[in-house]
Amino acid sequence: MELGGRSCVVVGGGRVAQRKTATLLFAEADVTVIAPQLTERLAAMAAKEKLRWLPKPYERGCLSALQPFLVFCTTDDSAVNRQAAAEAKSLGALVNAAEQPELSDFTVPASVRRGDVLFTVSTNGRSPALSRQLRQQLEAEFPALLGLWLEHLSALRSRMKQELSTSEARQAFWRRALDKRVLSLVEAGHLDQAEVEIQHAITEFGSES
Repeated sequence: MELGGRSCVVVGGGRVAQRKTATLLFAEADVTVIAPQLTERLAAMAAKEKLRWLPKPYERGCLSALQPFLVFCTTDDSAVNRQAAAEAKSLGALVNAAEQPELSDFTVPASVRRGDVLFTVSTNGRSPALSRQLRQQLEAEFPALLGLWLEHLSALRSRMKQELSTSEARQAFWRRALDKRVLSLVEAGHLDQAEVEIQHAITEFGSES
């Protein structure tokens, strides 16, 4: 689904709204958040004008001027979510209400982003709670520095292509590059030491090939 420049509205300003907004902004959507209060992160986004904030509770008629393509209903008030969803659908918008799947026209996989690394989990709307739990496990399992480590690996990959001439050597290299010892160094923030391990692997496998 192409969202670049399209009007998308998030009703609610809590943690769920924060996650939905971050995903929409990554897709370069034009995002409006309707909520009397925002999380600290959403407030920072609003201050930097990454999103439009309407600082008030949702009420019928809020959406008509925005003509949204997508509307995310994320408040903890099921009646408000139902009202917002009804208005959105009357305007031809698609609705997502993670906690009330009967209101939703589409589901969005739970996601964890680490730079250019993206993990997604979906239960096809059947159990948002399970999706959350699995997302939390992914967040705990994979360090925040994983995206930065990917950048290091991308640079090393160019050298590897030049110095490792066979596919067997390259496969052996990647097994070493992604083993638990190296990833433990990444998790601990020792990217330079992890890179030294990989450089040694390139030299080792290069001499073997």
